[in-house]
Amino acid sequence: MAAAVERGFVVQPCPLSFVSNKNTSRPSFAIGHGKPARARGFARHVAQAQVRPTWLPGLDPPAYLDGSLAGDFGFDPLGLGEDPESLRWYVQAELVHARFAMLGVAGILLTDLLRVTGLLSVPVWYNAGAVKFGFANTETLLIVQCILMGFVETKRYMDFKTPGSQAKDGSFFGLESALEGLEPGYPGGPLLNPLGLAKDIKNAHEWKLKEIKNGRLAMVAMLGFFVQASVTHVGPIDNLLEHLSNPWHRTIVQTLANSS
Repeated sequence: MAAAVERGFVVQPCPLSFVSNKNTSRPSFAIGHGKPARARGFARHVAQAQVRPTWLPGLDPPAYLDGSLAGDFGFDPLGLGEDPESLRWYVQAELVHARFAMLGVAGILLTDLLRVTGLLSVPVWYNAGAVKFGFANTETLLIVQCILMGFVETKRYMDFKTPGSQAKDGSFFGLESALEGLEPGYPGGPLLNPLGLAKDIKNAHEWKLKEIKNGRLAMVAMLGFFVQASVTHVGPIDNLLEHLSNPWHRTIVQTLANSS
């Protein structure tokens, strides 16, 4: 039996057979191909025990999660993906949330680092939305954002419903070739894929897996930022510096205990 850490258990079946020991008249195990029915059944059982990588080693994943999706490790405790159409939508929703989370984490850490070092005079990230901009009032910015994001999200939804429909001539003000959708959720093109990575999107499973793993990590990090802001009322860089100043006594345990 071979086990791979964090990738589930992989059981390698071996052809076993029962061979009678003439001296002791007791059965013993031997490796070979001439197996009686009982040994063949045992071998089939071992072969069926082979499982793909799962989030919990030894877990039997749901039948509708067959491992073909990027980042599919059989985790669906609420059974949200039982319906194929719902599963298809959830895949796209997770991908979009993951990308927003990665942008959010990068933006928060960068601006917070510049703020703490004094290189940029900006508010802490959770107060940034209350800042007034001189070039436009809040109502104008909100309307412009709704129009732009509404347009992009509508195009994305239409491409989800009818894959490839938004790459037809005249569907995007003549910029179709610059966006060049690869498949729903992966627009591609020189604007959104300037480095030309994963052009063969059908065989880019490794790139998809890396993206969704980083996206899930970013979503967890965003949750951590929310909790930090609620408990400590400072930014993540401030929290990190405070922890480094006294690692044994400035931890999450002491922080939560003091806040209560």
